[in-house]
Amino acid sequence: MADASKEVEREILNLLRIYKDGHMERLTVCDFVQATYDDINQVSSKDITIDPNTGVSARLYLPKQVKNQPEKKFPVLVYYHGGGFCIESAFSSLYHNYLNSLSSKANIIIVSVEYRLAPEHPLPTGYEDSWQALQWVVSETNNDAWLQNHADFGRVFVSGDSAGGNIAHNMVMKIGYTEGMKVIKGMVLEHPYFWGVEKLEWEIGNTVSSIDAESVDLVWPLVCPGTSGNDDFRVNPFVEGAPSLEGLGCEKVMVCVAGKDIVKGRGKLYYEKLKSSGWKGEVELLESDGEDHVFHLFNPACDNALEMMSHLVDFFNCE
Repeated sequence: MADASKEVEREILNLLRIYKDGHMERLTVCDFVQATYDDINQVSSKDITIDPNTGVSARLYLPKQVKNQPEKKFPVLVYYHGGGFCIESAFSSLYHNYLNSLSSKANIIIVSVEYRLAPEHPLPTGYEDSWQALQWVVSETNNDAWLQNHADFGRVFVSGDSAGGNIAHNMVMKIGYTEGMKVIKGMVLEHPYFWGVEKLEWEIGNTVSSIDAESVDLVWPLVCPGTSGNDDFRVNPFVEGAPSLEGLGCEKVMVCVAGKDIVKGRGKLYYEKLKSSGWKGEVELLESDGEDHVFHLFNPACDNALEMMSHLVDFFNCE
């Protein structure tokens, strides 16, 4: 008889390999790096624990230009990493390098959140951890010296890529629907992971994306079991009965999509639905032609990544 512990039942993208006996193996191993001073970008970083009971933590980034102007306050970005809710980390080299660069170019303080991952901690755990971290920042009563000395709490932004973009959306929706909570300045969705049972024309038979629709179908039921599947409103904010985007709790939004990306259609739909929802803010769409999912993380020096960075810098520095 074959050993079930060695028999593969299925693989989901580059995220997980699932065996017939039920155990799982991550297919992407994080390259963790220490918080330190980045001489090239002139940005300091440090790690902090937000909740010692759950392990919710964050890596903070402080540019030298911010530190050297104690009389001035600067915007704050709360960032959620991607990885299908089940891989990657705020402490990986991928996100450390990206956020060092963004912090330096935008002169922005960044709080990169380390939330617990599925499937060991299925959703909504990741959402709960992310909300706790966001509340810690916007409370203005946190005990972090970098934030207290340099942060403009009137200019708080939220962002994330892929699954992190999904988290960002759900956090800002919760802000909007939480009585007494002040709206934040803005939100950036970088190739956000939204999905649904009914496929968009772009998703049917797509051969240009590195990700296929059938694989994306498997992600949500794995990371958030026991729900209505890919029409859960947290992954499909356009489904009937979902909370209206009119209540989004921020003043402005930028949606970034990549020309070849399988989830591009959902990002563009988000942009259109938000514009027509009755929401009173400003929304813009940036499409990077010829690029695939989160290309800017893996090829940050390419022309489209530099263009995207320029748009982000402008977005975070608008009054």
